[in-house]
Amino acid sequence: MYDVVIIGAGPAGLSAAIACRESNLNVIVIDEFSKPGGRLLGQLHQEPNGEWWNGIKETQVLIDTAEKLNTEIKCGVSAHHIEKVEHGYAVHTNIGVLDTTNLLIATGAAETAVPIPGWTLPGVMSIGAAQVMTNVHRVRVGKKGIVVGVNVLSAAIARELQIAGIELHSMALPIANTVTKKHADPRTVMDGLVRIAHLAPSAFLRFGSKFAKSEWVRDIAVKLYPKGGVKMWGMPIHIRKAIVQINGTEKVESVTMCDITADGEVIAGSEKTIDVDFVCIAGGLYPLAELAAVIGCPFQYVEELGGHVPIHNEQMETPLKGLYVAGNITGIESAKVARAQGTLAGYSIAKNHAKIQQAMRDVKSVRDSASIQFHPSIVEGRERIHRSFLEYENAQ
Repeated sequence: MYDVVIIGAGPAGLSAAIACRESNLNVIVIDEFSKPGGRLLGQLHQEPNGEWWNGIKETQVLIDTAEKLNTEIKCGVSAHHIEKVEHGYAVHTNIGVLDTTNLLIATGAAETAVPIPGWTLPGVMSIGAAQVMTNVHRVRVGKKGIVVGVNVLSAAIARELQIAGIELHSMALPIANTVTKKHADPRTVMDGLVRIAHLAPSAFLRFGSKFAKSEWVRDIAVKLYPKGGVKMWGMPIHIRKAIVQINGTEKVESVTMCDITADGEVIAGSEKTIDVDFVCIAGGLYPLAELAAVIGCPFQYVEELGGHVPIHNEQMETPLKGLYVAGNITGIESAKVARAQGTLAGYSIAKNHAKIQQAMRDVKSVRDSASIQFHPSIVEGRERIHRSFLEYENAQ
């Protein structure tokens, strides 16, 4: 019988375990991957202040701290079902049933699929898979590739692939269809580019992004967007070109790219074939929240948070007694925010009131100072989900 079972050994789960162990709670952290760290393991980028964020090193700091506190961490363990029982929760896993009074779900996020013709060929992968293969497993994903989908996530990981010595032809939009509609709209994509332009090495781009915050300026920028794209780190980023199809017989051999209008419509006769041997598709992230749904946790769809999110309060507590959430399951943000949320969740579980308020302030501070945000209205989204918690509690 555990005081706390934590599902997910990423930055949120590990930080929560450390906070719980500080209060001497009996904790176990489980994760289906072969090593702890979650998506943090694949992260390697330079921040605006010039410092490097190395996810492997950051993970090791958390592991070392957890081990000093004699935290039980088991990897290669999958949780496939959860029951709400009299004493708390029964977590069904491939190593048996784990009984616990409190449960923290810190399962993170998953990537959204963006289907385009030819996407089932060997050599096509999600941008996140390319990141893990490159930075975690040290596997070269190919010699020359292209990124389909222009957003915060794809821009960050594309740079990581370049640092690893992988050649990228460019980044372009997917061809518009029912599923890719948002990702294929040049104006929507331009909104996202404005939010990451401050990371660009070009002073001109950083300066221009300040003006592009105006809607009418963004419209002009889309209409006048250069045919050769705008280069970041020497790589063209296209929002007026789209990938129509991925070509190949037994594996990726090329892609067909076309010009598109400011409204995302294909310009007839503009198709060109580009030789590549791998394609990374970037459709963004959504909260991985199925386990919370299994035990009947109420949800709300909040676009600013990336999708359906378990209802929770500022202390990471859900309406179900003893059930807590932290990290990207609560909304798509950076690993630093997830880490701060995990610490807050741990103190909430331990009822460490002396540290809860400071931990809440830390989450806000980390969020406010984040170099990138996956969604522009994250604060408003958080306020909506916290109000939903109060409304749900009052209705019971």
